[in-house]
Amino acid sequence: MPSELAEVQVRPGCEGDLPALTELYNHYVRETPITFDTAPFTPEERRPWLLSHPIDGPHRLMVATGPDPGQRILGYATSSPFRPKPAYGTSVETTVYVAADAGGRGVGRLLYKALFDALAGENLHRAYAGITRPNEASTRLHARFGFRYVGTYREVGYKFGRYWDVAWYEKEL
Repeated sequence: MPSELAEVQVRPGCEGDLPALTELYNHYVRETPITFDTAPFTPEERRPWLLSHPIDGPHRLMVATGPDPGQRILGYATSSPFRPKPAYGTSVETTVYVAADAGGRGVGRLLYKALFDALAGENLHRAYAGITRPNEASTRLHARFGFRYVGTYREVGYKFGRYWDVAWYEKEL
């Protein structure tokens, strides 16, 4: 696996990635409580999301591809506005999604490293991450990057016939 991971490329996302990114995300919509979206998206419906993550600035989209010949998208990481009010402008919410068959191979680590490296020059103070419980892999990834637990919203989302808790983590930038 380590040699395979060395061939994974991480780069900013672009409009050409939209169909693959939408397909990857829709897996989580349909199959998991990790996102609280409940209906799959079309690429056109996801276009505003993609366009809200330009190549520079505090709101980024990083994409991991390869090592297969088609450079398939293995995952992505984003930093997005934490809340819409102006005083929250130096805070971002971060997230990582990895293709179902690419989990546990270090792709999430590569994505977060690239994302936080890209954000290092931005005027940001804190990053936040909400993790639907249980999700030990995501909890470990966030701890590895210095996120610390700050609290839990109990039964805040309803999906698949049950309520889910979301644990919140923060990281100083």
